[in-house]
Amino acid sequence: MATGVKPRVKVPKSAAAGETITIKTLISHKMESGQRKDSDGNLIPRSIINRFTCDFNDQNVVDIELDPAISTNPYLEFDATVPEAGTFKFTWYDDDGDIYEESKEIAIG
Repeated sequence: MATGVKPRVKVPKSAAAGETITIKTLISHKMESGQRKDSDGNLIPRSIINRFTCDFNDQNVVDIELDPAISTNPYLEFDATVPEAGTFKFTWYDDDGDIYEESKEIAIG
């Protein structure tokens, strides 16, 4: 498991029904390529975020495959239409099998 991984998400607290909102995500992650060596000369295992998904009330909004050239601490920004109050669930998938999740509620107001 990668150490120090921290997902952060910015979603408005409320929106009008049918409104399009901007969602911003950032995950603190070193993105080890598997080609660097540690101080003892051993290869550091590959650990790269390779997929990101966002669901709203169990309906897929975004599903992105990320290539190995993705930067350290990947930032993603996208728009989503909010039909009703509910929960956004964000999931990042790591090459090493780890899964990082964050959820945010949004109200209709």
